[in-house]
This record gives sequence, C-alpha cells and structure tokens, in this order.
Amino acid sequence: MFLLLPFDSLIVNLLGISLTVLFTLLLVFIIVPAIFGVSFGIRKLYMRTLLKIFAWATLRMERGAKEKNHQLYKPYTNGIIAKDPTSLEEEIKEIRRSGSNKALDKTPEFELSDIFYFCRKGMETIMDDEVTKRFSAEELESWNLLSRTNYNFQYISLRLTILWGLGVLIRYCFLLPLRIALAFTGISLLVVGTTMVGYLPNGRFKEFLSKHVHLMCYRICVRALTAIITYHNRKNRPKNGGICVANHTSPIDVIILASDGYYAMVGQVHGGLMGVIQRAMVKACPHVWFERSEVKDRHLVAKRLTEHVQDKSKLPILIFPEGTCINNTSVMMFKKGSFEIGATVYPVAIKYDPQFGDAFWNSSKYGMVTYLLRMMTSWAIVCSVWYLPPMTREKDEDAVQFANRVKSAIARQGGLVDLLWDGGLKREKVKDTFKEEQQKLYSKMIVGNHEDRSRS
Repeated sequence: MFLLLPFDSLIVNLLGISLTVLFTLLLVFIIVPAIFGVSFGIRKLYMRTLLKIFAWATLRMERGAKEKNHQLYKPYTNGIIAKDPTSLEEEIKEIRRSGSNKALDKTPEFELSDIFYFCRKGMETIMDDEVTKRFSAEELESWNLLSRTNYNFQYISLRLTILWGLGVLIRYCFLLPLRIALAFTGISLLVVGTTMVGYLPNGRFKEFLSKHVHLMCYRICVRALTAIITYHNRKNRPKNGGICVANHTSPIDVIILASDGYYAMVGQVHGGLMGVIQRAMVKACPHVWFERSEVKDRHLVAKRLTEHVQDKSKLPILIFPEGTCINNTSVMMFKKGSFEIGATVYPVAIKYDPQFGDAFWNSSKYGMVTYLLRMMTSWAIVCSVWYLPPMTREKDEDAVQFANRVKSAIARQGGLVDLLWDGGLKREKVKDTFKEEQQKLYSKMIVGNHEDRSRS
C-alpha cells in the first residue's frame, strides 16, 4: 500500500477541487442552459470581443504593409473576370460585327472568327471557374488569427505574433478540451436517452420524450462548437408531413437545424460509432435509414419517403438536395427526387459567417476526424438560419422546375449565388451532354438562320 506524501496529497486535492469546479461550471453555465434553450449572452459577448480583435489585427497588418511598401493580398470575392449575362448568339454577332461588315443574319454560314468566342470562354473557365472554386474554402478579406486563413503572414508584427500564439493556446488548451467534453456528453446522452425512450410503448408520451431528448442533445452538441445561431421567421418552421430542404455546407447543418426543431433524418446506414447512434435514434423516432444496396434504388427511396410524409403524425423529413457540401458562397443544382413526392416543401437558407471559423467540409481534402478537429479549434461557428414560407408544386411544373424555384428562393434569401451546375462535379468529370448542349446551340444558330433565310 502506497502512502502519499503531503505535497503529493496537496496536488491530488487541488486537482480534485479543480475538476469539481470545472464540472460544476460546465453544468451550470453550459449543459443546463442548453437543455432549456437559455443563453446568458456570454457567447455574443465573446463574438463581439473577437470582432474587435480581428479589426485591430487587420489594421496592424495594413500598417505593416504600408511601412514595407508591399501590396496586401485581397481575394476576388466576385471573380477575377467581369462577365456580362449575354447569349452565345449575341456574343458571336458582336465578334462578327467588330471583325467585318458581315452580320450573323446575313451570313449564316460558319465564320472563322466564331472560334474566338469558344477560345475566350475556355480561357475564362480556366482562369475563373465558377464551379470548382465552390469546393474550396471561402477566402477572407481580413485575418481571423487562424493561420490557415491568412495570406499576409509575412507582415505580422511582434505584438500580433504574440496575440496569435496566445490564441493558439486558448483554442487548443482550453476550448478544445471543453468542446470535446461537451460533444462526448451530448452524444452519450443521445445514445442513452433514445435507447431508453425506445423501450416505451408507442404513444404521445414516447413522442414527447423523443422530441425533447433529441432537442436537448443537439443543443449540447451546438454548444460544443460554440455555435452562435440566429433564427429568422420561426413561424415558417417545418410541420409534420412535410419535407425540409436546405443548402448544404457541412455535416453540422443537421445539428444547427435540429437544435431549433424536430426532424426525421434521412441517410445511409453506417457502421462504427455513427451506426451505434443511428440504431439508438431510430428506436425513439421513425428516422429513414437506407442500406447501402438500397440507396441507388430511386423507386424504393421515393416509396419510403412518400409513405413517411403521408403520415401526418410523423416528423418532417430533413433533406439536403445538393447531395454534397458547397462552400456557402452558392447553391448548386438540387436533385429532383425529393420534389417528385408531392409533399409540402419547407425551404431553409443557412448562411455561415467565415470570420470566426470555416464550417465548409471539403471532403476530398479532409476526413471527418480532421474536419471535426478543425471545427473544434476554430473560434466559433456563427450562422444565420432563415425559415422560408412553405412551397408546393404548381400544376404546370415538373419536379426539376419546382426544385429550381425552391433553390432560387433559398439562394436569394441567404445571399448566395444561384448556380445550375451539379454538385457531383466535385468528384466527377463534366458530362458529355453539357458539351453537346453548346454544340447544339451553335448548330441551331447557324442552321436555324439558314433555314429562315431559305423560307424568305
């Protein structure tokens, strides 16, 4: 039997007291307020303080650049090439008009000068591709003291370097352990709570407990990211029997929305820790999980979703129709599957503020563990969520048109660029149909004009 020396005993006692105080503070100021959806305003004060520090850091860098006669890097937020929204026919007319006196309507045949249009478009795409840049982190105009977002590190002063080092200590030695503890608490409570609720007989009491267990655990997980979320137009929150669709930036989009409402999740069955969580959740709430072999069966997926939304007692389904994460500067093509069901659609726009931390998950560059580590070592996750009025498919609309109308509404509300491109281009090559479409437009322009002239 070992005896502790007085000094060792003192250290053990101090460590025990410290852990007790830390746990008490964690319980009183974070976990309990998260359970009841209460905020003491500490996170907003923290956000305002960070904004002042970022502003000072930016001014100090600009001053250092002037002293050394250097040009600061400024990202091109709207692209490096100014593009006018003109059609292929109009641009070729302009090229022919500037190169010769022959107009397109007078000369329907092929002109050698027409190739300059396609050459210019190709060069513009290489220099300023509006698609692939949506799959990389959004660039910032100011530095947020995270080294991964700074292009002007060579102009950092000694004071700014010390401040950055202090920030590293705070983020990795204080915030990271605290956030890991909160995440572990939230996930553990979710698994244990939903498993226990799952053993209750079906009824209103079970439904009530399931909703509040999910909500409580998601709110704790939100605190684990120091997420500061502003919800707008809560009167438009999704209702039972509907489908909630939102733009997709990150896996944390799920907890951002689920910490303010009740949803049935849709996804593929996983193994490991994610599989344990999924199996526990489905015991308490009718989430829609698909086996790997079922995911590609569109008819089966549509059938399962239709059966769910037709039962008005079931929670609204949460779906991200883009099918992949986009860097929160734009909204890309919505897959039409969820718009073919005929249910009421509740659009939601999510916009993150990258000043405090980049929420975008570049899945081709970072694994899930690395991504979560980056999230938990950022300053905070700040975002705004807008609930848009419910939308239904009109009589003369097909599923694609309906999806585009919903996408446009989300992009407009969130201040995002509305793109028609498929997010699947992150991992796949451009389909030949896109190339053929441009060829058909040019062919139709030439042949069509020639036919019109023959008739006249």
